[in-house]
Amino acid sequence: MAISKPFLPAIRELVRTYQAFEIHSARHLRTLNLTLSQFDIIATLGNTDGMSFKRLGEKTLITKGTLTGVVDRLTDKGLVRRMASSTDARSQIVQLTPAGEVLFNQVFPAHVAYIEQAFAGFQQSDFDRIERALHDLHRAFPSLGSEP
Repeated sequence: MAISKPFLPAIRELVRTYQAFEIHSARHLRTLNLTLSQFDIIATLGNTDGMSFKRLGEKTLITKGTLTGVVDRLTDKGLVRRMASSTDARSQIVQLTPAGEVLFNQVFPAHVAYIEQAFAGFQQSDFDRIERALHDLHRAFPSLGSEP
């Protein structure tokens, strides 16, 4: 039995767009010797004093089990370190090492410039329209929380 709902084509296009973005982004990150998850963590920790695993998971949307493995690999590469939290003895803070800071300062601007190329034909009004539509769509799923 075929089910036809007016929102299904929009969802299909949203998923296809995300998949295309992920493939495009990952292609460039591989040239920088990073995975998408590794870059996400480095980019999220850049210009911060570090953050708890819980907060890092919320900001990156990487699941806890995956996050631990990615942080372990970045620790092995000397790019992040774990420190005991000064406010919660049960919590650890993940922070970029000096080598991680250097990498962030190299790869973040390079990747932003790479992604920017895909948006060369867009105007500010296009970005405003897309952002409004995505914001409206996000609000349709209240169980995901209120964070943008």
